[in-house]
This record gives sequence, structure tokens and C-alpha cells, in this order.
Amino acid sequence: MKAAVIYTKGEMPKYAEFPEPIIENENEVLISVKAVAITNLDKGKASGKHYSSENENQNGFVVGSDCIGLLENGTRVYARGISGTIAEKAVVEKNRMVQLPDGISNATAAAMPNAVAGSAMALRFRSGIKPGETVLINGATGFTGQIAIQIAKHYGAKRIIVTGRNENTLQELLKLGADEIISLKQDDETIVKQIQAIHKETPIDIVLDYLWGHSAELIFSVLKGNGNFTPKTRYVSIGAMSGDIIQLSASILRSVDLQLSGSGLGSWTKDEVKLLFSEILPEMFLLAAQNKLKVNIEEFPLSDIEKIWNTEVSDGKRLVVTI
Repeated sequence: MKAAVIYTKGEMPKYAEFPEPIIENENEVLISVKAVAITNLDKGKASGKHYSSENENQNGFVVGSDCIGLLENGTRVYARGISGTIAEKAVVEKNRMVQLPDGISNATAAAMPNAVAGSAMALRFRSGIKPGETVLINGATGFTGQIAIQIAKHYGAKRIIVTGRNENTLQELLKLGADEIISLKQDDETIVKQIQAIHKETPIDIVLDYLWGHSAELIFSVLKGNGNFTPKTRYVSIGAMSGDIIQLSASILRSVDLQLSGSGLGSWTKDEVKLLFSEILPEMFLLAAQNKLKVNIEEFPLSDIEKIWNTEVSDGKRLVVTI
């Protein structure tokens, strides 16, 4: 079969022939792959830099962790891969499949799950979002941030504040449901004053942080209390696009009612993952099929994998490989 194969970690995948994967137990099924999104998770695992990266395989391995495909009976599903998924065939887990509704394209469906997991899991399980709350999304101009805005609005957020560096994309986020934008291209003092004014008017209940790094330090400085009673803020780290390490003063933790947690592979419970597949993903696929959730994608054929792997995608689009 044709596949996107990594022979040496750190190198881009090759468009090559690779042995078809083999089913090894009754919880596995072979599907014909139709579309796969290229995510930061997949790039991190391919480079060996992500904490869930596979061990080195001298014979190479197929990249990709999930896909849209067809079962033998023609049923169209989203599924998590056991084998790599950017290939003509993949072995997937039977208990981690979601049947797709009519009205959603393969490419749109492929683009959604990583972003849905990267936002809905944090909103539902780490922050416990309630209708009427104020949500700050740090780093919302990327694909996952755009999805997070829409899901937060769907879950009842009353006010959504977003940050980012791409001025044009920031303006577009207002159309997706954001209420206020903060450009991270401004100087620190201006950014802090903007967040302070918002936090004073409507206390920030939830922070979804896709950037970490210096912008996180600025947000924490705004949350710092002065000895009086403070509203509770649930701060969830989801990504670290601006740096993996920050300086966090102990006085901030002591002076404010702050819940600090992370959301990602390894942090979710088995029950939460079950709900992702049984409730959250089906609901979000249906919203997209009804054109109530906007998805920004760019499609390429599998044969172009070597050309597109390191492509910088503008305006928060997600690259999708079609097969």
C-alpha cells in the first residue's frame, strides 16, 4: 500500500510502499482510509519530540494517529489508529470509532477530532464550564483555538476573549463568536491593562492556554490577588507554542482562588475518553454537518506528503491529506 513513512525521526515522511497492517486481536478492524489531518501532535511524534512518541523502528513507521475511513460494509467512520493512519489502509480500534452523519465531508471530519479533544475536554472536564461564564482563550488564531471559540459558545460561555499575533485572523474570530480580541504584538503593559480591565468588569472564569510561555506569565500577573477575596479562575494548559517553561511566583498561587491543570494525552480518565467518543465527537460532527460549526481546511493528496509536511498554513487552517 502507499503510505507516509518516517524512516528516521526528525526527517519528513516519504511517499512510499509499505506493508499493509495486520489485525492482531478482536478489538481491531482494518479500514480503507479516506482522509487524515496533519496535526502538531503527529508532527511532534514524528520528530520524536512529543512525550508520546513511538520508539525508533529501523524499518520505518507510518505517521498519523487517527483518520476518516470506510469499514468493509461501507460505513463511514472516524477512528483512532493502532497502526499509522496516513496510508491507504489502517488498523483501528473498534471501541474508538464514531459513525459520521450525512452532510459532512471526509476532509472536514478528519480535521475536527484533534481540535475538539483539545478544547471540549478542557472545557467540560478540566474547567467544568457553566453557562454564563467568561472564557479567555490564549492563542486562539490557530485551528484549535478557532474550534475552541465555537465550542465555548455552544457550551454557554457569555463572554469570550481571545489573544493572538495574527491581526487579520484575530478580526475574523469575532465572526466565530469571540467578543473581544487582544493582540499579543502589543507591549506587555498594554496587554496587561487590557486583561485587567476585562477581569475587573467580568471576572475571567476559565483560561484555555494554547501558548504558555511569556503570554501565560502576563495572564497570571493579572490574576494575582492583593489579600482580598477573589473569584475562582480555572486555568487549563493545553499547548506550549510559545515555550514550555514559565516563571510562576508562589505569591500568585497563594493570593488567588486558582485551579491550574493541564489537558492532553495521559491527563484524561478512561471515562472521559469514553464520553469523547460516545457524546462529544458525535455532537460536534453533527454541528458541522448542520453548518453550525465552521472548519477551515486545505486539502492535498497523499502523493504530495513530502511537499506539504512542513508547509506553514495561514489563517489557522488545518492541512488534510486525502486518499
